[in-house]
Amino acid sequence: MLRITRLTDYAIVVLSHLAGQQSGPCTSRGAARATGLPQPSVSKILKSLAKAGVVRSERGVQGGYRLAREPGSICVADIIDAVEGPISLTECTTERPDGCEYSGVCALESTWARINHAVRRALAEISLADIAMPPTPRLIQLGRGPRQSS
Repeated sequence: MLRITRLTDYAIVVLSHLAGQQSGPCTSRGAARATGLPQPSVSKILKSLAKAGVVRSERGVQGGYRLAREPGSICVADIIDAVEGPISLTECTTERPDGCEYSGVCALESTWARINHAVRRALAEISLADIAMPPTPRLIQLGRGPRQSS
């Protein structure tokens, strides 16, 4: 089963919170409080996201974290890469040189690479804006029907 780790799930929750912040940067403690997530996890996540350039850190009394880009330009693949490293469904498609003992000689390696690419492409099409600010459902205008003259 393919699963996203708890840290990545938390990262999406934290980033969704930051996407809704209009009043400036948010501290890791503030983000933890607002989301109900453990503060040490939020701190670790924000550091990883800052290192990857997804958020930026601002020092000082009024400092904290804010998104480095607009929510529409941050994709789920960026978030996974920042928290877990490059997306890879199998060991043979990792970027590590020791990923698989059959690397380079496996008949399925190119197939797994294609599958890995397709999954990454799908995750790249979903933005933080899609997650954090889902479109509001269209309201259906309820009319009274045709008026009858008396």
